[in-house]
Amino acid sequence: MIFAGNRLALTQPAHINELRLLGPPEWGTCMTDAIHYELQGDIAILKAQNPPVNALGHAVRQGLVDGLERAEADNARAILIHGDGSTWFAGADIREFGKPMQEPLLPDVCNRIEASPLLVVGALHGTALGGGLEVALCCHYRIAVPGARVGLPEVMLGILPGAGGTQRLPRLIGVEPAIDIITTARQVGAQEALELGILDRVREGEPRDVGLAFVRALLDDDAPRRPVSEMPAPKPIDFDAMYQTVLKRGRGQIAPAQAVRAVQLACELPFDEGLRREREMFMDLMETDQRQGMIHAFFAERAVSKLPELKAVEPRVVNAIGVIGGGTMGAGIATSALLAGLNVTLVEMSQEAADAARTRIEGNLAGALKRNKITQDRYDTLTQETLALATDYDALKDADLVIEAVFEDMDVKKDVFTKLDAVCKPGAVLATNTSYLDVNEIAAATARPGDVIGLHFFSPAHVMKLLEVVVADRTAPDTVATGFALGKKMGKIAVRAGVCDGFIGNRILATYRTAADHMVLDGASPFQIDKALEDFGFAMGPYAVADLAGLDIGWAMRKRQAPHRDPRERVPSYPDRLCEAGHFGQKTGKGYYIYETGKRGGTPNPEVTGLIEAERAERGITPRDFTDEEIVRRYMAAMVNEAAKVVGEGIARRPLDVDMVLLSGYGFPRYHGGPLKWADLQGLPGLLDDIKSYAREDDHFWQPAPLLERLVEEGRNFDDLNKEAAS
Repeated sequence: MIFAGNRLALTQPAHINELRLLGPPEWGTCMTDAIHYELQGDIAILKAQNPPVNALGHAVRQGLVDGLERAEADNARAILIHGDGSTWFAGADIREFGKPMQEPLLPDVCNRIEASPLLVVGALHGTALGGGLEVALCCHYRIAVPGARVGLPEVMLGILPGAGGTQRLPRLIGVEPAIDIITTARQVGAQEALELGILDRVREGEPRDVGLAFVRALLDDDAPRRPVSEMPAPKPIDFDAMYQTVLKRGRGQIAPAQAVRAVQLACELPFDEGLRREREMFMDLMETDQRQGMIHAFFAERAVSKLPELKAVEPRVVNAIGVIGGGTMGAGIATSALLAGLNVTLVEMSQEAADAARTRIEGNLAGALKRNKITQDRYDTLTQETLALATDYDALKDADLVIEAVFEDMDVKKDVFTKLDAVCKPGAVLATNTSYLDVNEIAAATARPGDVIGLHFFSPAHVMKLLEVVVADRTAPDTVATGFALGKKMGKIAVRAGVCDGFIGNRILATYRTAADHMVLDGASPFQIDKALEDFGFAMGPYAVADLAGLDIGWAMRKRQAPHRDPRERVPSYPDRLCEAGHFGQKTGKGYYIYETGKRGGTPNPEVTGLIEAERAERGITPRDFTDEEIVRRYMAAMVNEAAKVVGEGIARRPLDVDMVLLSGYGFPRYHGGPLKWADLQGLPGLLDDIKSYAREDDHFWQPAPLLERLVEEGRNFDDLNKEAAS
């Protein structure tokens, strides 16, 4: 055995298999061991080994080109490409995001693979996403193991496939299936991919083995090369109608709609011209604010649970949890825990209430069964063995963690925690699901405040991704680590929050909702505000959301806050009139909107307009007109200003924490990146100027956040704070 430069060569007869690490000496490229080359008779094997997911970084791209050249020089008849480890190429290398790309670029690599005179076969396993699928589409044939998944999720980053995906996929499977895959960013399982025509075969086994067998069969049959680029152009559809449909579905996100136009090019232009235009559209989207917002959201989601203070802290072991309260929230928490593989004991006040809780949980799990998230056997196990119902706190004596989800009242919460303190074993984590209340005061009801934490789930808890992990003054570090570990196990986006009224999300919500209420008093209508914010990208406006949540919730909060309210606060009374009349929104059929059985959505309730006009007259307010742009600007300014106070006070450690809370739990449009990323993109000086101008009308509500003022003074932005926290 000898070493030749950076290539390992076996000094054996030529007919014995060769194994080499591709490198620069004879091939004039940079050194790389990301692609291993092996010659099996007349089949060259290129194995990707760029852990953990074989991302298509520079070394991999260069290695693929080197491997093709080597195979062609070795007079191979075919090339097999497969991935080592858990996956085929899972997509772009995120470590290269934001940096100048090094040649060869992925489109050139894809074109080089497809142009090879040898027969090229891809053997897929794990995930072939984005650029990974584009590489596969350049292979002349594709085989996969049954568990493989493919997809083109680029629209989730505010871009479109830029290495031929919009040109090759519709040629292979047709326009409408291609548009569905590209614009929804969904992952397609191997069997569906086979039925669509993305894959040629699906076989059990190791990717290398099934791939080699497939290559040999193709060679034995003298199968021709089959470049997708040489296939006929796909049949066109009504692209204008499809564009409008996708644009509406995206609520203002432009990348999916642009992807429709890119697919249209595949029908109307020669392949090479379509590739060129696709790349131009890709580069145009790279320059948009939406792309910046979605890239920010992508990285923030990965950074949000990485807390420096928890690096060396081990979470406590949690296998069995208890849930107190089986209403909508408690049943949702129990469902989420069951689906995460935890044993759950739910405690209710009576057998009747416990039976009702079981019905709710079984209904939630039935939904998972219907969506093929679980099997019938799993459903039976979860409902009959893993879930236990009780009416006595003693049933929680062996629980590793208990979450209370009872009525939002401090005395009720403290009574629950006093009982838990007496029953639960030492070291058990005691968690409150409170949305607003002081976790320090709740913890003080126990003799073990270090074990107490807030775990604020969002309803429905088995669906919503956000989990605020609320850290009280005396919460132990391993208790915090346990909260984050539980969130990860449940598939949640866990965000650290400090203690204040409403924590991160509900505190900010209360402020921007107040800004909306002020605009209604001053002349806007709830319906205009809802539409303006839906056009901005929210799925629902604040008044439609209030109807969905139940107007009685806000009514109860206003009553709770009334004794402590500053006399300068402007709190409308007309929503109370609605509640006093028994109109609580969707659950009663009437609120800001009127809801009819069997009809989707609601229609504006004319009674609301009368109540608002009466209150304006009573207050002596002369209404004025608001443009949609002004509505959005004021609403967002209030959101950003309060968010800056939350970060400045340390309730949120980083601006990205706020962004993830609003993105994951409050319907903030992902393509804006979160309120503080949106603020950075808009420009902080202009926002601060607006806030100061609003303060001339109401200097009680519009008080500029000190952090916002400091950042403007220093010429910095919120992203600078994120970078500092990461360093």
